[in-house]
Amino acid sequence: MIRVLGESSVILEAFAAGTETTQTSLVWALSELIKNPRVMNKLRRELTQIAQGKAMVSEEDLERLPYLKAVIKESLRLHTPLPLILPRVSTQDVKLMGYDIAAGTQVIINAWAIGKDPALWDESNEFRPERFLNNSINYQGLQFDWLPFGAGRRSCPGIQFSVHVIELALANIVYKFDMVLPYGIKNEDLDMTEAYGITIQRKSSLLVSVSPRF
Repeated sequence: MIRVLGESSVILEAFAAGTETTQTSLVWALSELIKNPRVMNKLRRELTQIAQGKAMVSEEDLERLPYLKAVIKESLRLHTPLPLILPRVSTQDVKLMGYDIAAGTQVIINAWAIGKDPALWDESNEFRPERFLNNSINYQGLQFDWLPFGAGRRSCPGIQFSVHVIELALANIVYKFDMVLPYGIKNEDLDMTEAYGITIQRKSSLLVSVSPRF
């Protein structure tokens, strides 16, 4: 009985962690696209060209959508869904940036701060997906200036699944619908305030008026 309850708990945690961070990432990506019409229009042109009049963007199309992938990576840089990577423990004494870290010290990495560090990113607060085009940055955690899924042996085990879901959902929403802010709010005035917690959510809900494109 105890073993069954333990397995159920692990499954529940996996579903909760996977769904919350995925939907949070999708909402932030849509928010940035609405706030930045230039990027929205560029992405929509790419989607329209690849989909070629089909009812939906398919999974097979995703590999031919580099700008879509760049949009998602840039959104994850600015709005890392899990701001603090799961704790690590130093295995040996080390001196880092003038600090002495003893073996056995618990270390917590602030991935959110790294993604916005102006020493690492030009115009770090600007949403510019182009910075992720034509480079080797990937989700495996090998570039330590961009860690949306952590790094090393304790990185997120659901990387491929969650990225695939976000790509497919975002592609079809942008391809199939026009989105307008209500009450005459201008795109550039969209409130992007973050609410801090275990995951970084929008402080206010994203409200849009949606109409089908075709």
